[in-house]
Amino acid sequence: MRLNIHIVVHMFGILLMLNGIFMASCTPFAWYYDGQDPKEVYPLLFSSILAFSTGFIAFLSTWKSSRRSELQRKDGYLIVSGGWLVMSCFGCLPYYLSGAVPSITDAFFETLSGYSTTGATILTDIEAMPKGLLFWRSLTQWIGGMGIIVLAVAILPILGIGGMKLFIAEAPGISADKLQPRIKETAKQLWYIYLGLTLLETLMLYLAGMSFYDAINHAMTTMATGGFSTRNASVGAFESPLIRYIIVFFMLCAGTNFTILYFLIARKFRRAFQNGEFLSYISLVGIFCIIVGTSLYFTVDYSVQKSISSSVFQVVSIITTTGYITEDYLGWGSFLSTLFFFLLFTGASAGSTSGGLKIVRILLLLKNTFIGLKKELHPSAIIPLRLNGKNIRNTSLYNVLAFVILYVIVFNLGTLVLSMMGLDLQTSLGASLTCISNVGPGIGEVGPNANFAHLPWLAKWVLCFLMLVGRLELFTVLILFTPYFWKRYF
Repeated sequence: MRLNIHIVVHMFGILLMLNGIFMASCTPFAWYYDGQDPKEVYPLLFSSILAFSTGFIAFLSTWKSSRRSELQRKDGYLIVSGGWLVMSCFGCLPYYLSGAVPSITDAFFETLSGYSTTGATILTDIEAMPKGLLFWRSLTQWIGGMGIIVLAVAILPILGIGGMKLFIAEAPGISADKLQPRIKETAKQLWYIYLGLTLLETLMLYLAGMSFYDAINHAMTTMATGGFSTRNASVGAFESPLIRYIIVFFMLCAGTNFTILYFLIARKFRRAFQNGEFLSYISLVGIFCIIVGTSLYFTVDYSVQKSISSSVFQVVSIITTTGYITEDYLGWGSFLSTLFFFLLFTGASAGSTSGGLKIVRILLLLKNTFIGLKKELHPSAIIPLRLNGKNIRNTSLYNVLAFVILYVIVFNLGTLVLSMMGLDLQTSLGASLTCISNVGPGIGEVGPNANFAHLPWLAKWVLCFLMLVGRLELFTVLILFTPYFWKRYF
């Protein structure tokens, strides 16, 4: 099976044209909010024209040749992985050309952190950034949030790849719950849900007291579970409890499987609440909120109300991998710091915009462990592994096991490489884990009150790789580094 470079370049062209259009949509914000200074508009405008023109040339030059060949699975993996890199290369231009981020390494890091919805930042004074660039920064996360749904579920099947198969390792059984009989209709429903919830949150935050600019930026990065904020103190800059609880609600929505959201919106409540992962997700959030809230009340001397609000916001933010902060949770004592470190692994639901291992994988591993214990007592018993009333095939379980093992290996290798660059162990662990889990704030010198600006330039490129690998579910990227992917091409 040979790679079809013409189709790959053709798809890169389409992605770049879309990227250019999104970039151009930021220019009105730059013009309005940055004092109608052309110097603030030109970098965005020039970058959008360059991205669109390059994409159009690539699209047009491969039009005929791409139509003569059929898209293969190999092409799909290269389109997915390479497409994110190509978009990041052009997406970092506004930062670099404006001079707001003079280092190309930092500009690329900030852009890929946006697209991958990680939320790790190198900006030391966010509020000093031009408003147009901050809007582009938030928009990259919103695009990235759509990417995990649209690219894997919508674009590839439309092109004949069967993108739902990329979800096998993420959550066995997901493809059985399509929203509509046809994949194109499924894609439309997912778009409508994502856009609708973003607009709804924007309206609610605006009515709760945020400015329109802050509201739309936070709505985009909430639904993408990205966590980029327009304020240095993140959501901690907004003292209104209503604003924080609105964000908590939409973070919970963004961390929910979008199929479940469709069922809830369509008032098919029975189907939603019969889903094992959804029930585990809600239960896990509730349990950890109680643990953290109780600990805050007795050990940090918070009031009941502050214990509840602080625990709910921070637990939901970390589990959904959004990464917003209201205060420094590392200052809550060693027990809670350790607890939040382990929560960085968890992630929310499969089929959502969150990162991490995903609850469904953890649920399947626990179920399989209990089955193993039962078989120790009853060796001849045949005990099927079931989820949501369906038997889970061994191949699906093997994929989950392979993913978790590979996830831990890549995390540990990332930690080892970062420590070789002079970072202390706690910072190496925190940076590696928060980037592969696409959370943003970690522990150590990359904690809630810090950023990634002080890291060595090479460490930032390593973390870029971890962000990309984590966002695209490991296999999609790592398969490109295997000999059998390329051997029939060269």
